[in-house]
Amino acid sequence: MTDDFDGRKRETLRRFAAIGAAAPFVGTASADAGNNEGDANATREAIRGYVPTTPGAHFSKLRDDLKLGTGEAQYHLRTLADAGEIESTKDADYRRYFPAGRFDDLDKRALGYLRRETARGLVLALLRDPDATGVELASTLDVSRPTVSATAAALDDAGLLDRTDGYALTEPERLLTLVVRYADSFDADAVALADDAADLVAYDP
Repeated sequence: MTDDFDGRKRETLRRFAAIGAAAPFVGTASADAGNNEGDANATREAIRGYVPTTPGAHFSKLRDDLKLGTGEAQYHLRTLADAGEIESTKDADYRRYFPAGRFDDLDKRALGYLRRETARGLVLALLRDPDATGVELASTLDVSRPTVSATAAALDDAGLLDRTDGYALTEPERLLTLVVRYADSFDADAVALADDAADLVAYDP
């Protein structure tokens, strides 16, 4: 079992390390290369690949997706943060990670909510049908009306939704761009929307 897990972990790290090798903030890799930290370098390269392709992922998701131990993930994230390569924000009970200097505060809030299943579903539904009512949203998302109301209130507080007259996204182009750009890191519904809407994107954060 341990050998199987180690093999899967190495394969996962290699896959994201390949992305990390092409990442714009890969500059410290060569500095690490000569210090007999092969495993540590591979882990950091994997994180360098993971964070730009899954921006806004919280600590537990990053740790689990890369098959890292808690202490291992904490150490390498702290090392990359200290080097100015990644940054993080606190989002309720979650700490979310981003490539340094890539996103403004609203982008970070938007990505944080897009990483939440119900909030993402509500945003996707409103991108498809800006006139959708609370009842329609509840039916589409298969959740209760109070859940829709609570999620909408959180998006309103985040500056992403206006509830003055129904439900209206305040930054639809920004949200659409983020969905399209990172669709593969969300879910099949996001990918489907991206396939339909990629040619409509105008905003470029």
